Amino acid sequence: MPESTLPLALPQYSSKVRAGQSHFPSPAQDYEQEFLDLNHRFITNPPATFLFVVAGDSMIGAGIYPGSTIIVDRSKKAKSGSIVIVDVEGEWMVKRLKKTGRAFTLLSENPAYPPIELQPDQSLIVFGVVTTVIHEPQ
Repeated sequence: MPESTLPLALPQYSSKVRAGQSHFPSPAQDYEQEFLDLNHRFITNPPATFLFVVAGDSMIGAGIYPGSTIIVDRSKKAKSGSIVIVDVEGEWMVKRLKKTGRAFTLLSENPAYPPIELQPDQSLIVFGVVTTVIHEPQ
């Protein structure tokens, strides 16, 4: 896939959109806008950034749904509580990382899935940290 070096600036209105009780905006607000480059907003280190499409529902409690696109930054250091892309014994997955001492547990954000307690002889590779989730409204 060719790498684009051109920014993509899209209009962003300066007023916020309410998700609760509506207050009627001023007609003048329709003309107040700035431009936002989504790459600039969501990607801080392009060479270390990757996109993944999610399959499965184990992370719905974190707002990551089947079909969501996640932005993953390999340059960010994973810490306990981070949502990460990991490779466990050749299986790639998105989970919340929990570190207790020298032990690692991978947590789902759906009560239907139990934690994955890694054994000392299991291979765990943290590919990167999830920085952004993009999904279409249902």
